[in-house]
Amino acid sequence: MAYDQNNIFAKILRGEAPCFKVYEDDMTLSFMDVMPQAEGHTLVIPKYPAENIYDLDAEYAGAMAKTVKKIAAAVKLAFNAPGILVAQLNGAAAGQTVFHIHTHIIPRSQGIDLKLHAREIADFEELKKNAEKIRAAIQ
Repeated sequence: MAYDQNNIFAKILRGEAPCFKVYEDDMTLSFMDVMPQAEGHTLVIPKYPAENIYDLDAEYAGAMAKTVKKIAAAVKLAFNAPGILVAQLNGAAAGQTVFHIHTHIIPRSQGIDLKLHAREIADFEELKKNAEKIRAAIQ
């Protein structure tokens, strides 16, 4: 499949669609997942038109990994999470629903089940507050 310039993440990168931004640098963007599997579910994307890991430029892959590490630490702190799930899906068969490479950062606690992926849109005021909590925890 060829990269779709009209996918929602490409639109977010171009400023054509809104997001609840957590962090941005020259090569990456992090924002709240609007269909979170748990409170604090955050995404990291590269500013590179890659559908999946196989299409991603190595320099952007490195930048993405660096941002994932920074944001995972902030999410863990902001939500006092004992664990963090980091997931990156490649292809529909793996569960990828937006075909711009992205990494999920999800705070985890024992006994709290994850919601189903890409099923229910969260309250935007809650997402805004969660983004603020994570931004405040970035070190």
